[in-house]
Amino acid sequence: MTREVRTISFDADLKVEVYRFEGIMQKFPNHFHDYYVIGFIEQGKRHLLCKNEEYIINSGDVVIFNPQDPHACEQIDGNTLDYRCLNIQPEVMRQYVLEITGMEYLPCFTPTVLYRSELAISLHDLHLMVLEGQPDFQKEELFLLLLEQLLREYSDVSAPGPSQEITSEIKIICEYIESHFAQSITLNHLSKLTGLSKYHLLRSFTRQKGISPYSYLATIRINHAKRLLEQGVPPIDVAIQTGFSDQSHFTNFFKKLIGLTPKQYARIFIHETGSKRSADITA
Repeated sequence: MTREVRTISFDADLKVEVYRFEGIMQKFPNHFHDYYVIGFIEQGKRHLLCKNEEYIINSGDVVIFNPQDPHACEQIDGNTLDYRCLNIQPEVMRQYVLEITGMEYLPCFTPTVLYRSELAISLHDLHLMVLEGQPDFQKEELFLLLLEQLLREYSDVSAPGPSQEITSEIKIICEYIESHFAQSITLNHLSKLTGLSKYHLLRSFTRQKGISPYSYLATIRINHAKRLLEQGVPPIDVAIQTGFSDQSHFTNFFKKLIGLTPKQYARIFIHETGSKRSADITA
């Protein structure tokens, strides 16, 4: 059986979360995050779908997901995945962008994949500094220089939003889901809410948002679940508070999207030492 190791750490100085996955076979279904993800492939080959665009990613490739970018990936030819990434919350990104550019905005990074990018080396070095608790000065310098290069070469200041206009009906659905995620939501109710037929609603929502309404709902629930787990709320209570039918359903969906069980994720935040908290999970 393949040995999977999943290491997660939070750096309180940089205010970023770092993941390292080794030997991963897991398929990740279509989902999105409410934060930026800047990652790279150490080893392995994967099929990636992001915003309805398909990619084949390999060792040395850098991937960048903006908040709300729907994406899914799976292994190719039975190869395992070794992957590292930085997760940056929008409010943290806004602070760094202001410091670097003098402007207050949330950037939109393009393209999704930077093939065989030299930035993978800088990301690898920064990742090691966080995991190993390296001196703050060198770590912060490398992070700021890396982010400055990404902003200069791969972001569009003038058009940070999606290119496709979101219709009022789809905005209503998103707002309703975000406000009522803990409740039972049906396609019938969303149809009545907007006046769209169920089929047209599904097609329009998926085309405009790049993700189905149910996957959107489940992802919103998982994002809220993460915040509750970080606050020490027991997984069984988190499942109830975020609208999952039972703890088993919650655990299965959480692992599909995050790559960890809720208990494994919560373990990261139990012990905190200095400016770094971390956990290693071996499967």
